[in-house]
Amino acid sequence: MPADIVFRSDSSVELVNSMASDYQVTDAARISTAAWHGMTGPHDAAKDAGLIGYLMKNRHGTPFEHNAFTFRVECPIFVAREFFRHRMTSFNEESARYKQLDAVFWVPAPSRGLKQEGKPGHYIMKPGTMEQYKLACAELREAATVEYRRYERLLDAGICREVARACLNVSVYTSFYATMNARALMNFLSLRIDDPDNAYVTKPQYEIESVALQMEDFFFRKMPLTYSAWKENGRVAP
Repeated sequence: MPADIVFRSDSSVELVNSMASDYQVTDAARISTAAWHGMTGPHDAAKDAGLIGYLMKNRHGTPFEHNAFTFRVECPIFVAREFFRHRMTSFNEESARYKQLDAVFWVPAPSRGLKQEGKPGHYIMKPGTMEQYKLACAELREAATVEYRRYERLLDAGICREVARACLNVSVYTSFYATMNARALMNFLSLRIDDPDNAYVTKPQYEIESVALQMEDFFFRKMPLTYSAWKENGRVAP
């Protein structure tokens, strides 16, 4: 029986696991002078904040690498491909060779800009008209429906998944694990979020920025001193 096709405009991020705290940064830095305390040792929050601020300001980056975040991300394939450009991250993605992809496709949110103005690399997005938004959603829905039905017919005919998947476009949803340390995460966030505190201008795509904003919230909750120092220093990874 044909699957019901679902259309989404969002992406979701779950923190699957973490080994991340500000103490891991300060202990990693202090071991160079044998002054480390260990996770169960005494910690002075003011001194820890001062040390993290010093490390961040002076670009001493390696102490920020002794931790880990593992995220599970659900997003359209075109967003995942942007994510995979960040090479300081370990990835495992669901495979369309081994499972039938769910009938979930992306359509733009009403708040998503539809008109591009400017040159490649220097353009800005502007809102579209209601007519443009309705047209975009209608065409994308029709394309997804036709493609997924073809995909199902090939699978029903006994054709292997790795061939049948060629029917689908990059608006179909995928999911993957992404594991990174805080240094890599700060680099990712600095590039994928347009924030007024950024020392360097960045213009991320709307959909990957929504993923990055969810990840930033987990970063803030797990490593508040590191997060604060990062923001105070222009949101630049050390």
